[in-house]
Amino acid sequence: MAAMAGIGDLPDTIMDRAIVIRMRRRAEGEKVKPFRSRRDIPALHELRDRIATWARPLLDEAAELEPVMPVEDRAADTWEPLVIVADLAAGSWPRRARTACARMVATEVEAEEERPGGARILADIRRVFVAQREADSLSTDELLYHLRKDAEAPWAEWGRSGLDSRVLARMLSPYAIKPGIVRLADGTQRKGYMRNKFLDAWRRYCPTIHPVDAGPSASASA
Repeated sequence: MAAMAGIGDLPDTIMDRAIVIRMRRRAEGEKVKPFRSRRDIPALHELRDRIATWARPLLDEAAELEPVMPVEDRAADTWEPLVIVADLAAGSWPRRARTACARMVATEVEAEEERPGGARILADIRRVFVAQREADSLSTDELLYHLRKDAEAPWAEWGRSGLDSRVLARMLSPYAIKPGIVRLADGTQRKGYMRNKFLDAWRRYCPTIHPVDAGPSASASA
């Protein structure tokens, strides 16, 4: 286990494997007690030693525990050691640990969906397809038009003149989503994106945004 700090988000490979504690700037009028090594480190070392004394006899038991987790996959792997400690502490700690786990993981999922790039672009494209009644395909120009006109999204001011086709393709490349010649609702063919190419990424990275399992089945690839 390690503690890391930074301004803004760290790389996704770290964020996805971490328990994220987001700090806030101190507001005017708020007072905090400054950290002083000479004064505070001895007290922290004493606390560390007390925890070690409590935990040492429980190591074998802890290694055998498989706690029921309120989250799944990587989040469960990350939080499991702390939940095990909470279960060993008993009392109100098992409930409190699981509540904190569920809430903090949910908060990070929401934050990821709102960040520019990554899951944010996938979530906003999902909203566009829903608004267009789950069209099988959208031209790149039409997709960019709807993305840029969303006043609450960053795409109108992305780069020098708003999100363009080149940057959009680069953003979607990590998800194996590529533009191609698609047939539109009016029968014409233009460069664009097929809805069914997004389905896997939507399920994985923005599952709470109009869940695709609730919508019509995707048409076959051309």
